[in-house]
Amino acid sequence: MSEKNGNPTERLNLEDFIPAKKIEAPKSLDELSQDEVARLKEVGIDIEAREKLGLFVQADCGVVSCNCVPKGVELLPITEALKKYDWLRENYLWKAVSPDKDEFTKITAEDLDNGYFIRVMPGEKVIYPLQTCLYIRTDKVAQRVHNIVIVEEGAEFHVITGCTTNPHVTSGLHIGVSEFYVKKNAKFSYTMIHEWGENVHVRPRTGIWVEEGGVMISTYVSLDKVGSVQSYPTCRLKGRGAIGQFSSIIAAPEKSHLDLGSRVILEAPETRAEIISRTVCYGGEVIARGHLIGKAQDIKAHLECQGLMLTDKGYILAIPELEAHVSNVDMSHEAAVGKIAREEIEYLMARGLDEEEATSLVVRGFLNVRIEGLPDELQAKIDKTIEEAKKGM
Repeated sequence: MSEKNGNPTERLNLEDFIPAKKIEAPKSLDELSQDEVARLKEVGIDIEAREKLGLFVQADCGVVSCNCVPKGVELLPITEALKKYDWLRENYLWKAVSPDKDEFTKITAEDLDNGYFIRVMPGEKVIYPLQTCLYIRTDKVAQRVHNIVIVEEGAEFHVITGCTTNPHVTSGLHIGVSEFYVKKNAKFSYTMIHEWGENVHVRPRTGIWVEEGGVMISTYVSLDKVGSVQSYPTCRLKGRGAIGQFSSIIAAPEKSHLDLGSRVILEAPETRAEIISRTVCYGGEVIARGHLIGKAQDIKAHLECQGLMLTDKGYILAIPELEAHVSNVDMSHEAAVGKIAREEIEYLMARGLDEEEATSLVVRGFLNVRIEGLPDELQAKIDKTIEEAKKGM
């Protein structure tokens, strides 16, 4: 993918940002203001629930909370985990994502701030989601993060990651390298909710390996103005019967630039993949990508990209790709971009809503995507967060 700075072909100047290590980081959650705590809650992070759920929070370069409640789950700052476990560096670090992928992975490999390490032990079925938050607290900071999650054989686990900035921060750079390893017959649900500042630039770099019978469910939500986001996780379904599901729910206000998508490589027989994208454009610029690659017999994959234009400003560019390397595959895609049908608005207005209320109702219905396979509690939390965010639309 090409690099954009507010516009996807322009390069970011990394020298414009202050390395997070040069900023004095808070030592605990007690140092966060009420406004900051409220901001975290907007992206699904409930500090008051940390004794029940577990919580990891990194502010700039400092880890201010690393508290894991569920039994059978280990949570550590990644820098501590790499010192504790030689096998982590040998077998997992930079295996699903190459450190040479681009300039962002290179500088993260050279000088890491921190991130989290999570390991779920074999057979553990963790009911409540673990909360993680990567938080930019200081203006013009560049935050470099590396996360590794290992869900061992037969385990089930859920993470809600809320990524945001201090309410007073307007610019910054977040680089988030994530590597997820879903072992045989394990299941991992990962929900990322973003709420950044209008001049914040975000560069997630994610690699996922799913073994035989494993299930990966990924949900990405961004409903507020952001300088630019460029995210294209790659998931390798490496074992027979592995499943990958990727959903994104996006709103693009004016001056927002989002280059988003997912790639799933179906490498083993009987693997299944689904990519679903919902985008509402309020004047921003959106590239909605999806790439399904079939490399084994008897695979099934579907890609769906739908966009809604609410203004003549901005654009949505849908780029669905299907790539088959063998026979006996079932791969499909559908893409549609349009405006709200006038008949829908008139129908609702005839039932007592004004035009603004009718439009808002249609948009909310468009963005409400039920994610198959998620626990009810986690779906309810996502729905609540989306609903709160949409109040400002």
